[in-house]
Amino acid sequence: MTWWQAAILGLVQGLAEFLPISSSGHLVLGEYLLGLDTQAADDVTFEVFVHFGTALSILLVYRERIGRILRDAAGALTNGSAWAQAIRPGKIERARGDAIDYEPQPSGGPVPSLRLALYVLITMVPTFLGYLLFEERLEALFGDPRFVCGALIVTGVLLLLTRLRPDPDGVLSPLKAVLVGIAQTCALIPGISRSGSTICTAIYLNVDRKEAADFSFLMLLPVVLGATLLKSLDMVETGMTTGALPLLVGTAVAFGSGVFAIRAVQVLVQRQSLQYFAYYCFAIGIAGLIWI
Repeated sequence: MTWWQAAILGLVQGLAEFLPISSSGHLVLGEYLLGLDTQAADDVTFEVFVHFGTALSILLVYRERIGRILRDAAGALTNGSAWAQAIRPGKIERARGDAIDYEPQPSGGPVPSLRLALYVLITMVPTFLGYLLFEERLEALFGDPRFVCGALIVTGVLLLLTRLRPDPDGVLSPLKAVLVGIAQTCALIPGISRSGSTICTAIYLNVDRKEAADFSFLMLLPVVLGATLLKSLDMVETGMTTGALPLLVGTAVAFGSGVFAIRAVQVLVQRQSLQYFAYYCFAIGIAGLIWI
């Protein structure tokens, strides 16, 4: 892999990870068009680094909220009932020293940090089980660009259906977190957008648009870090076959484009503009089915 190929794929990863157009699908198509072997050892090494770049972009954009989550979670360690109380509907927590108070949660407002941490943990359960049960089948799909093109069309349909829920104003709940987690599990299929499927599912469930986007990106962080860890173990077995320059370029480009994509989606979701990405997915999917 050359440095310019790494820059292109890093850009694709950073943008498509957060824009609702499927990063996995675009990486498969990008590697196919660049003539790269998606099963090669250097592909594993590269994936580790660009995923790390996207994780850094989440940490930068949401650093204050992530910091509150960590502080409140640490404070809850001294309050045995805090986690159970945080999950109750109509309650929010506010850290005051080592104690945690509860008061009614405003409709459509941001999810309090301790409860948000629980919701993120809930979404990880179906995602982990899905990967564990279907790992080999999912890996095989990454070598089929035509399947990816078909899945992109499915992503387009999901995005277009958000027009049926123009003004969601509800809040997250444990059940909604489970359903959003199942949507994330379906996005393990290359071509199904993770951000698109999770944001759309939350909107279908009447979750406020901004909160739906924020939750989608925050719940991605442990998934990306977990995937990076797994790929790192593979990298240890296969060794680093990619040069330092392509890895650094790919990581830096993925980080920078990831920050841009997060900011862009935050604005576009609130402007009800997800359907425009649907048309893009339709165009790429249909074109791929015709020419690949």
